[in-house]
Amino acid sequence: MKGIKRLAVSTAIIASLAACNSSSDPEVIINPPPPPPPPVVVDASLRVVHAVFDAPDVNILANDDVAVEALSYAESSGRLELAPDTYSVAVDALLPGGDTATVIGPVDLDLMEVTNYKVFAVGSAADGTIEPLVVTSDIEDIAEGNIRLQVVHAAYEVPAVDIHVTAPDDDLGAPLATLDYKDSTSALDVGAGEYRVRITLPGEDAVVFDSGTLDLAAGTDLVVAAINSRFSGDSPVSLLAIAPDGDFFDVIDAGATSSVRVVHNVSDAPAVDVIANDDAKLVEDLAFPDFTDYLGVAPDTYNVKVAANADNSVVVIDADLDLVAGAFASVLAVGSLTEDTIEPLVLVDQPRRIATEAQVRIVHGSTLAGPVDIYVTATADITDAEPAFAGVEFKQETGYVSLAAGSYVVTVTPADSKTAAIGPVTLDLEANAIYTAIARDGAGLMADVGLILMDDFVPQD
Repeated sequence: MKGIKRLAVSTAIIASLAACNSSSDPEVIINPPPPPPPPVVVDASLRVVHAVFDAPDVNILANDDVAVEALSYAESSGRLELAPDTYSVAVDALLPGGDTATVIGPVDLDLMEVTNYKVFAVGSAADGTIEPLVVTSDIEDIAEGNIRLQVVHAAYEVPAVDIHVTAPDDDLGAPLATLDYKDSTSALDVGAGEYRVRITLPGEDAVVFDSGTLDLAAGTDLVVAAINSRFSGDSPVSLLAIAPDGDFFDVIDAGATSSVRVVHNVSDAPAVDVIANDDAKLVEDLAFPDFTDYLGVAPDTYNVKVAANADNSVVVIDADLDLVAGAFASVLAVGSLTEDTIEPLVLVDQPRRIATEAQVRIVHGSTLAGPVDIYVTATADITDAEPAFAGVEFKQETGYVSLAAGSYVVTVTPADSKTAAIGPVTLDLEANAIYTAIARDGAGLMADVGLILMDDFVPQD
């Protein structure tokens, strides 16, 4: 009997299990866990810096598209956020007449995620040594109260240097780094505050660049590049400081001077002296239509008097002149002594020569000519030509005009006239040169208007 009961129970259990597995019951499905989310991809950051002293403006191409347009020397592009990938990058120089010439690349640039790329165009256009210098650092936050600095040696033909970064009044001490041309430091985090950057030759104490005091606030993030100086003074370099967004500014040598030259362009005035602050004779016995070389003076505001050389009590100009550190300027005495209209005309000069072009500037300094049209043509025939500059008034200038090397004919006419007042004058222009011409009256305020030729119009000894 007991065996029969056990059999009955077993049969009941089997029947119950069979009922549970019948087709009328829902099927239980267990879903697998969801896959993990894909990792976050952080774009690469790219900035391009023009550090070729003798090169013109450039375009930057990425995968054959213009990514940065007309970047000038000592400028940085804005920050470009790019997905990690390989990009074909080229640099095109902008030539006179709208032509371009590829000076770097195309080269393949592999951009990795979470990385800052700073691509410097370095070298020399005249020497054919332009090349890319790629400097990298990680993308990461700056700790509270800190600043971040990365230093790059991008100054062509400047030898290895020691970089000293100290408190403003500290001795040089040991250098932060010794950098050859194209070397760079890693990105360094230090506390915010006042700093001073000085550059010496390796192992020497003579300072060739001194930033003076730099007040760097917490969170400051700068790439600081030593580049060839375009400023007045003895230092061969200046610093270009570049922020993460591409904003940039110059840091010039604390000992930078202001360079000024003086032009006597008053045709009916005698020889003159130029006196600063009533006690320093900057120029002596300057006659029409002569001019001085550049004079390096300390930056400041000066009271300047232009007086007759024969009698300094006869003052024809008495004016204050602001001379800015690092700047170049030409100060012209213009007008007429007879008409009592003598005044100073201050021009901002740009002495950086560009290997691929001639730079020409024409200044209207003639009191007799009235508004003029200026023609720059291939031949002396201007019958069907349009003026390169129309209606130029007394004391106006053309600015620096880029021209390909070659021969040109310059003709100056009264506005809306084809009758030459000056010229035609044939000018043979070379690349890597600067030419300045100032329209002047004839001696003694006569009508034979002519030109004062300066810069590379004048043969160098």
